[in-house]
Amino acid sequence: MSVLVEAQRQQQLLAAILRHDAAPALREQGARAERGLAAYRANAGALAERALAAAAPTVAAMLGEESFARLARELWAAHPPRCGDVAEWGAELPAWLAAQADLAEWPWLADAARLDLALHAAERAADATLEVESLSLLAEADPASVTLNLMPGLAVLASTWPIASIHAAHHDAGPDPFAPVRVALAAGQGEAVCVARAGWRAVVHRLLDHDAAFMRALQGGDSLAGALHEAGEGFDFGAWLPRAIAQSWLKAVLPLADTDGSNPERCQP
Repeated sequence: MSVLVEAQRQQQLLAAILRHDAAPALREQGARAERGLAAYRANAGALAERALAAAAPTVAAMLGEESFARLARELWAAHPPRCGDVAEWGAELPAWLAAQADLAEWPWLADAARLDLALHAAERAADATLEVESLSLLAEADPASVTLNLMPGLAVLASTWPIASIHAAHHDAGPDPFAPVRVALAAGQGEAVCVARAGWRAVVHRLLDHDAAFMRALQGGDSLAGALHEAGEGFDFGAWLPRAIAQSWLKAVLPLADTDGSNPERCQP
């Protein structure tokens, strides 16, 4: 069998699994073929549930086991994995949740999923440490000629919903962990966060809006001067820098000529 024919057969098999019908290219038809496809579907569905629960535990807790299992299987069918590492699957979850009419009464679900996925990605990011000697550039160089390189896997999210409080309520113990969520929702309070590694674990850090604007500008490739401008007058760089060093947000100060703004993904379509 040629490589092309085998590839076509595998594509048709995958289509049969996802469409729940039999494919003409299968060597067997009838009841035996259907039993084989059913086994494939069951295994794929269970794998989808496990993979998505690992990547989005807060969403899983909010939806409950049965609803989350159904969602995972539907997401897998609509957006099957594009590479062999199933831990990379699930990026479409936030948009998928936002499009579900039956979940409209929980409009914060999509942003909660983004936070979950950011935590999952951060824990899989490459290890890195602060390049301490590069800090001297802050005293020597023109802010327009340098930028701050943040740690691999670091993510900055800003939401109109209290995503940090929602996440904490589902993962922290206490007599009434949801009390801050109720207060924030009643006040229409959104939250900005930074997700970064603390050792091997990813941690949620709450940010002021000015801090979030500054860090997102850096991630977008701005110079230090440009990021300070984006952050606005309320931003305190003198307070941000020690925090960034202590909480492992900052990797290095770099001349702009040494950066290319690229952020390659581990798994390509």
